[in-house]
Amino acid sequence: MGCRVKVPFGKQTLIGLVVEQPQQADPAVKNLKAVIEILDQRPVLPQNVWQLLLKASQYYHHPLGDTVATALPNALLKGEPCQLTPEVHWQITPQGKAEFDTLSKRAVRLRFAMNQLLQAEAPVQEEQLKHQDITPSTLRSLHSKGWIESFEAGQSATSFVKGSTKTLNDEQQTAHQLISKGADQFSPFLLDGITGSGKTEVYLQAIAERLDNQQQVLVLIPEIGLTPQTLARFEQRFPNQIGVLHSGLTDRQRLNTWLKARAGILRVIIGTRSAIFTPMTNLGLIIIDEEHDLSFKQQEGLRYSSRDLAILRAQMESIPIILGSATPSLESLNNALTGKYQHLTLSKRATGQKLPQVKLIDCKNQPMTDGFSAPLLKAIAHHLKQGNQVLVFINRRGFAPVLLCHKCGWIADCKRCDSYMTLHQGKASRYLQCHHCGGYQQDCKQCPKCQSVDLFAVGQGTERIEQFLAAKFPDYPIQRIDRDTTRRKDAMQSYIDAAKSGETRLLVGTQMLAKGHHFPKVSLVAVLDIDGALFSSDFRAPERAAQLITQVAGRAGRAEVTGEVLVQTHHPEHSLLQALTQKSFQQLAKDLLHDRTETDLPPTSYMAIFRSESHQKQLALDFLTATAQQFSMFDQHLQLMGPVASTMSRKSGRYRFQLLINASQRSTLHNAISEKMPNIESLPLAQKVRWSLDIDPQDLL
Repeated sequence: MGCRVKVPFGKQTLIGLVVEQPQQADPAVKNLKAVIEILDQRPVLPQNVWQLLLKASQYYHHPLGDTVATALPNALLKGEPCQLTPEVHWQITPQGKAEFDTLSKRAVRLRFAMNQLLQAEAPVQEEQLKHQDITPSTLRSLHSKGWIESFEAGQSATSFVKGSTKTLNDEQQTAHQLISKGADQFSPFLLDGITGSGKTEVYLQAIAERLDNQQQVLVLIPEIGLTPQTLARFEQRFPNQIGVLHSGLTDRQRLNTWLKARAGILRVIIGTRSAIFTPMTNLGLIIIDEEHDLSFKQQEGLRYSSRDLAILRAQMESIPIILGSATPSLESLNNALTGKYQHLTLSKRATGQKLPQVKLIDCKNQPMTDGFSAPLLKAIAHHLKQGNQVLVFINRRGFAPVLLCHKCGWIADCKRCDSYMTLHQGKASRYLQCHHCGGYQQDCKQCPKCQSVDLFAVGQGTERIEQFLAAKFPDYPIQRIDRDTTRRKDAMQSYIDAAKSGETRLLVGTQMLAKGHHFPKVSLVAVLDIDGALFSSDFRAPERAAQLITQVAGRAGRAEVTGEVLVQTHHPEHSLLQALTQKSFQQLAKDLLHDRTETDLPPTSYMAIFRSESHQKQLALDFLTATAQQFSMFDQHLQLMGPVASTMSRKSGRYRFQLLINASQRSTLHNAISEKMPNIESLPLAQKVRWSLDIDPQDLL
């Protein structure tokens, strides 16, 4: 049970996992084939993770095999041995410390490598040095001089926790004490702290206690972009005990870290969504940072919520779990208000600075220059002259979202999606791209409809904003941070470092800039073009807009400088914007939660969505119509909406529809789906369309 096996499958040889050992073969199955090879001597997954996967498969109504594949490293799915490979560590020798100053300043690579090893308080893994662009040839050169030495490490370093030099304030201390009291039982905590309130320090001290108790800790973070910043702080406090799991690792790196966690060699695992399935021998605490973040919900295959499975895992293993956020999800806030979670509040910034107040700039009837009003440009100039930094936020990458023919009105649209092509315009290239299917075409020189060359770029994206500000404020270094500029390895970290040092004075970016970053010299945050988020058909849109504005506003005034937040809008009277200027996020969230309760929407009800898509429009619609009929007998207990076309009714050449099911009781919803799923899977159209089931959906569009 639980071991991998090689099995014949047609003409292929596949890797499988033994999940059950029946006493005798099913007589209905003919021509059974023998297993080719048993790959493992013991189960690859411990019993606690196996039980978590079983419950995930049941809750999300997803095949067990695909669920298990989500949890295993790719290397194991390919049949590689489930064993650690030796890891090489490097450290400076006494000779290296004594002779370092004699190294020529022209030997840039050698000096950089020596500096990294000198700053480290413990031996450094060779893989970690590679991530810092320190090559094996550089290490060999230093080794030949006798300045550094290497050794293989197969076991954990001596347990070592550096004491904190920070004193917790009263609120932090109260939170820490309550978390400590719940250490030996299932204790869920919502750490509800404003931006800059010191949530991470509370995490670190809670982790230190668990490590002192010889336990392990799992920390989930939203996405890889946060990893370098978070990792640096954690490694400083817990040298040689940190492992990182994210999609940017090679298969071998991921497997080694996974195996070290399973063996108890690594004491703290920091990972993105799928790290929730990491096997750990003595797990004592789970932390979910930025618990509201959408990236914790998988959108393909097994559509699981890492946050929700973390709660389940903590409950199954009788350990505490901390959910931290400055803008908690309404689901978590509701659980705190109803007593399911302990609600810990950090209401003041660790630096003593007050939160900046959000102010609105009414753009109606104002002359606009490339998306900027005169009052906003004046404010930017003022803050730059004061020696501070300015962050300009627009949640749209590219140069312009629309390319329009001024003569006939033609718009460059995607041939495969119900969407327009976004214009990208860099120094060396100009092209059109669909941000939904990835479709690409070279720059359009003339209108394909009327052959006019009078084409206009309409609207603003990060590229256009960067270009305008660079021309408007040429004396101030500017950096754009979005998905396009951070594709290169380590680009994100280098940009963040430049911003923290003050080298970059103007920051332009998307929501990547809103997530957890600490920029001590940012005194002004400018939010452009937020109006689109105010009129979405998704019932969660007000919550998301409030979270986004609050998070990006929190980048201002985090250190000595006083912060200011200016939001441009054509709808300053909108109730959400008015609330953001007059209330805290916590007060606003309670109002939104009341609205959800009144309209019987999650989190006070339970939801599932069946989605279908096909190159043939009618097939996709007919499948969901037949699916809806399966639930007709539950009319008194379920509310069905649809099937209807998705907001983007065609994507990547496929027509898309959805059927939404809402219920006042979770058990009612799941019992109905469990009863009818075999019938749905047997529908003739089920084999002709691409379809999925999303439990607790976060995206209705």
